[in-house]
Amino acid sequence: MTASVTLLQELIGFDTTSSRSNLALVERIADRLDHLGARVRLSHDDDRRKANVLASFGPQAPGGVVLSGHTDVVPVDEQNWSSDPFRLAERDGKLYGRGCADMKGFVAACLAAATGFAATDLARPIHIALSYDEEVGCLGVPRLIADLLEHEEKPGFAIVGEPTGMRLGDCHRGFLGFRTRFEGKAAHSSDPSAGASAIYPAADFVGFLKSIGHRAGVGIDRTTVNVGRIEGGSAINIVPSACEITWEFRPVTAQEADETERLVAAYLARTAPPDVRSSLHRHVHVPPLSPAADEPALGLAAALGGIGPPFAMPFGTEAGFFQAAGISTVVCGPGSIAQAHQPDEWIECSQLDAVDAFLARLTAWANRRQS
Repeated sequence: MTASVTLLQELIGFDTTSSRSNLALVERIADRLDHLGARVRLSHDDDRRKANVLASFGPQAPGGVVLSGHTDVVPVDEQNWSSDPFRLAERDGKLYGRGCADMKGFVAACLAAATGFAATDLARPIHIALSYDEEVGCLGVPRLIADLLEHEEKPGFAIVGEPTGMRLGDCHRGFLGFRTRFEGKAAHSSDPSAGASAIYPAADFVGFLKSIGHRAGVGIDRTTVNVGRIEGGSAINIVPSACEITWEFRPVTAQEADETERLVAAYLARTAPPDVRSSLHRHVHVPPLSPAADEPALGLAAALGGIGPPFAMPFGTEAGFFQAAGISTVVCGPGSIAQAHQPDEWIECSQLDAVDAFLARLTAWANRRQS
């Protein structure tokens, strides 16, 4: 069993579903990296239930590399698993468990490679940056990047290890998440006219979102809309006084993002019944990753074994945050996005071998004796 597989086994054992605290896992990782001699920093959320981990090896100098991953995973509720999702299982050259592909496989490989980072006389720093709440809107990444730029010299490169099959990902759409709330008046259902249902205008709003989600284009060249959650009402015999819709859209361009928000605001303004109040709150904004033919991070990742040519990813990542901070960024990691968020999530052992080799080449690249 390789070091990466052994560490993955340990990581999978921590239930870090986004609704739960990740502190037990974070403290275990921080302790391991501290013992290796890294400069370790934690940055907590406002409630101090979750934390980012930043561990830096080598000199405090500019031009280093960030290896970015996240510690949270999506829920396993209502999924039919063949084995315990929080206990690593191996079958036919595949490793099964929640987060194997997305993205504890990459995190485990980084922790395994850290032994080499610590033993090498690095000319360039290597930073392991692990964030909280990526799966619910990259909520921890801005705080992690701010902490990185405040306490370390600005890196030259960021490699985000989301599962691409070790292919080079150079662009993806942004992501905007909203809560739209309708508030009416409760009443006994025997006389609905005495109240004002919040669910009826909410249902109409869902239909409107569906109508604007069907736009021309294919793949990431199309703005998409998704309603993820509807919550409202309290009993079958009570006119519901409140209903909340949680929804998102992924625009192709900044212009389409602005147009979509204007469309929604205009719809709510003209259609809400006089006895029902509506409110619109944007709670997630993940920036896009924009392609550039001469992106330095692409060249570095290709030299380390990333597979070209670069491709456009249908899913979002934290990469846009690093790019917005002026750090050249590429997405390249083990496993397949097709396995992410699925029951019996798995990663091939050969993919962990590939990322182990990738990180060994990174160690050599940063080695002072080979600079």
